[in-house]
Amino acid sequence: MASPARWLSATLAMCAGLTFIAGAGQAANGNEPLPASRPTTQTVQASAVLKPAIYRGPKATSGKVVYLTFDDGPSRYTPAVLNILKSYNAHATFFLIGSQIRTREATTRRIAREGHSVQDHTWRHPLLTRLSSTDISSQFTRTNRAIRRQGIVQPVCERPPYGAFNNRVRRVSQTLGMRTVVWSLDTNDWRRPGASTIARRVLRGTSNGSIVLMHDGGGNRSQTVTALKTILRTLKARGYRFEAL
Repeated sequence: MASPARWLSATLAMCAGLTFIAGAGQAANGNEPLPASRPTTQTVQASAVLKPAIYRGPKATSGKVVYLTFDDGPSRYTPAVLNILKSYNAHATFFLIGSQIRTREATTRRIAREGHSVQDHTWRHPLLTRLSSTDISSQFTRTNRAIRRQGIVQPVCERPPYGAFNNRVRRVSQTLGMRTVVWSLDTNDWRRPGASTIARRVLRGTSNGSIVLMHDGGGNRSQTVTALKTILRTLKARGYRFEAL
């Protein structure tokens, strides 16, 4: 495992190279349904220096790269996800819910130890756009503290639950030294549509630099675990590399 200083420098460089789309917000599905699953706008006092949210990762100049991301862990399904990733020498990004770390500390440390990126998905998965700046900050800082207690470096990215954010969320995130990262391809695996459907969505929708949203927690994720094998095998055969943000 790389040293914390080298890991942080590499992650900051990665975030600096990510593709972003200017706009106030997006609402999308996480482990609970929301009325909208496509980007929506909610403006809260625009700021000229406010950094936009990130939707895609940097494209590979040689070959192709995809960024697999997993939300709502750590959970009892996370070790299975890690086993599969390891078997394909693939790396991913895990956006963790802070309140779940205490009961799965070994799994949390394993995520980082095996070269994956550990990032912030709030303390209890609230709809951040309904919270005050103080409460948003608490959701992020408590999770970051829980992650650091495991000997893992401070997250430099956060993903708002449901993909729902506004300028207030981004401003708080930026104040804490993080960037808001969402996705370019949503598998909707939380709906449990079947492993073959999850895999098909990824295989049809992935392109060089895609950030793919999946879940390793928040419910029964056995379909996601099964689909992951097909996703990795097929995309690897197509020449993709699997990197962490």
